[in-house]
Amino acid sequence: MDTVLPTTDASPQVKLPESEDQRRQLAVLERGELPPHIACIMDGNGRWAKQRGKSRVVGHHEGVSSVRDITEACAELGVDYLTLYTFSTENWERPDSEIDALMELLVQTVKEERSTLLENDVRLRLIGNVSQLPASCQKTMARTEEETANNDRMTLTLALSYSGRWEILEAARQLARMAAEGEVDPDEIDASCFEKQLDTAGMPDPDLLIRTGGEYRLSNFLLWQSAYTELYITENFWPEFRREQLYGAIRSYQDRDRRFGRVSNTSGDSPDKA
Repeated sequence: MDTVLPTTDASPQVKLPESEDQRRQLAVLERGELPPHIACIMDGNGRWAKQRGKSRVVGHHEGVSSVRDITEACAELGVDYLTLYTFSTENWERPDSEIDALMELLVQTVKEERSTLLENDVRLRLIGNVSQLPASCQKTMARTEEETANNDRMTLTLALSYSGRWEILEAARQLARMAAEGEVDPDEIDASCFEKQLDTAGMPDPDLLIRTGGEYRLSNFLLWQSAYTELYITENFWPEFRREQLYGAIRSYQDRDRRFGRVSNTSGDSPDKA
């Protein structure tokens, strides 16, 4: 990863950025507030490969390059949380050969990037039904989670064997067990209490959710957490989505008026539910 850029409130004596990418990053920083938490639905690896007459696995390998580039760019900008929809529960329905290749690629990539995460103070966190993953994958993930647990520059979260509905149901089951054992009063269960049972407990909700591949749906990703998340849809397949496209998504976010159901900050419009 490159050196972290100065924030907009940095001293005016800071040296000017030396590369074109650093100039782009500084322009984004000066333009407006960053989304503290960015989530990505990384769609289109297979379609990208098919357009090029290659196997889907080739698309997944190229997608790893995008993961690396987007992670580096977010850390350099100062984004606090990056959450990637890596493997959904529905993905288990894919052919065994593709699943095996994906798991092998996941293990290989995390092993290769472990030292980079440590060097750049990035914490790895997992959400999802990780117990469904192969033992070798679980072992690799657990080790990297443990070794990076104290890093605090950015939290990189991988959603693995993840389902938003599953997560909500698991939280409801846990609260039901707690109520049955007298640990919690059902009448006192509120949103804050519920969120503590989610896999994402302790993390802020995503501010910006990027979906590549041109599909207009959440696909069972962070259903509870995305109630007021700004959505950004791009026709680019994930292997085509790199830092330049990320900056475009952030600029789109910076142009929006986030009302959370309140009256607009920039107009006299009546309050609505948007």
